[in-house]
Amino acid sequence: MTEKAAIKNRIVLGDRVPRFSAPLITGGSFDLHVSAGRWVVLSFLGSPSNPQANVELANLLREADLFREDHLVVGCVFTEPPGDIAKIAEISGNALFFLADYDGAISRSFGARAMPRTIVLDPMLRAVADIAWDFPQGHAEAVRGVLRNLPTVDGSAGVPMSAPALIVPRIFSFELCDFLMQFYEQQGGEDSGFQFDTAGKTATLSDWRLKRRSDLIVAAPEVRDLIRGQIVRRLLPEIEQYFQFQATRMDRYIVARYDSEVGGHFHRHRDNVNAGAQHRRFAVSINLNSNFEGCDLMFPEFGRKVYRPPDGGALVFSCGALHQVTPVTRGKRYAFLAFLYGEEDAKRREANNSRLHVSEMQYDGTQDRLFPEDAQSREATGVAQP
Repeated sequence: MTEKAAIKNRIVLGDRVPRFSAPLITGGSFDLHVSAGRWVVLSFLGSPSNPQANVELANLLREADLFREDHLVVGCVFTEPPGDIAKIAEISGNALFFLADYDGAISRSFGARAMPRTIVLDPMLRAVADIAWDFPQGHAEAVRGVLRNLPTVDGSAGVPMSAPALIVPRIFSFELCDFLMQFYEQQGGEDSGFQFDTAGKTATLSDWRLKRRSDLIVAAPEVRDLIRGQIVRRLLPEIEQYFQFQATRMDRYIVARYDSEVGGHFHRHRDNVNAGAQHRRFAVSINLNSNFEGCDLMFPEFGRKVYRPPDGGALVFSCGALHQVTPVTRGKRYAFLAFLYGEEDAKRREANNSRLHVSEMQYDGTQDRLFPEDAQSREATGVAQP
């Protein structure tokens, strides 16, 4: 690497670092963006055949008491396969993992290809420490000092934080809430998966370790009209006022149920990271009941605070926000879930049809309008569709 290239790829303290995905040496994959919401240590160790790599790893493991999934996670990055993968598997866990960077691309993007280093990220994935192996006061000692002095995630900003989420009460009438819950029980829900990009295509997968929820898709036009009417009249004006966004389309009409008997939950995720979801702008979660415990929303990048709208109330947040649904510990939570977006987003969604797996439904742009009467008016007057 030239000196100019090394400077270009140097991490700047205070800046958000490049996002990346990488295979785990022990199998599976790692996405940096999902690790937000706790302190993240990236230890770039270079080649495992380098004796110093083993020394630095041993020094790091002496701080293992600090490694906790809800506080600090550590990713060790190797540029060559280790000789003893069984040993790596033995010490790996939810808070300590080993990444395969065998082409060196990740190490280069963090300025760690020529000189291995340890980079510490805050819960919003911004660099707060960059300690090279040749640090004059000693790499291991400097890393130890940083890790032992990290505050809790809730204290990471020095002041209490709240996520940029909007709670709006009284969106659905109590009558509509009761009707939708009864409708769910009459029709029954099906196991709900999640979208994932694999082999360049977006497909729906199911993994109860990451998500356990049952959904009912509302297809009846008269019920959809009831839902749409209350959202248009009561929620859209608040979104426009507080988020400066004019929603014209809504993805999905779903009544969801999280059941404590089966451990309902949804692990941390973002709602717009794959091709089948890039059109989504704002997520809407409307609680239909309140006689349950747990099952609140949390935005890990902003601490451990949980959010729960009242019966019939909506929680609205950006689809780019990392969030999770905590396990429901008693009862059942019923909620209406949807995504809002606009006309340009709809064009993008249609353009992404080619990136959907054959098992996924193609988007045709005719069933998601929040103002279908406007579309009918344009058709009647011969005005082109947006």
